[in-house]
Amino acid sequence: MTIDIKLIKQLREQTSAGVADVREALEEASGDLKKAEELLRQKGFERAAKKGGRATGAGLIDAYIHQGRAGAIVEVLCETDFVARTSEFKTLTHELAMQVASMNPKDNPDLLKQEYIRDPSKTISDLIKETIAKLGENITVGRFSRFELGK
Repeated sequence: MTIDIKLIKQLREQTSAGVADVREALEEASGDLKKAEELLRQKGFERAAKKGGRATGAGLIDAYIHQGRAGAIVEVLCETDFVARTSEFKTLTHELAMQVASMNPKDNPDLLKQEYIRDPSKTISDLIKETIAKLGENITVGRFSRFELGK
């Protein structure tokens, strides 16, 4: 089956997956964009699982303050400083700080199973796995703390 280059470009922009992976997913999905995106997502989760045991010694700390009344500080770890400086990693770290500020998880396992505030169809664990698949390194949440005015 010949896949239209426009479909490949569109799916690549949506997922940040490699051209070969995008083409393969579209061929397997018979050109169905939604099905191909899900196939890429599953493939990314499989890759993320393989990276789970690797050490995470670099990373970032980010903070989020919501209207001066609640805030959070989060430590997110990865394998290298190179990945820690990418916009995708910085975005993930900030999103996790917002998640902690708004949802007040009690610990890491609670945070990982929460619905993502921007997209309830995913969990925080899914969000992290998607970023692992894009960046190719193991990513973990280190420590976090939430503060609320008067508490």
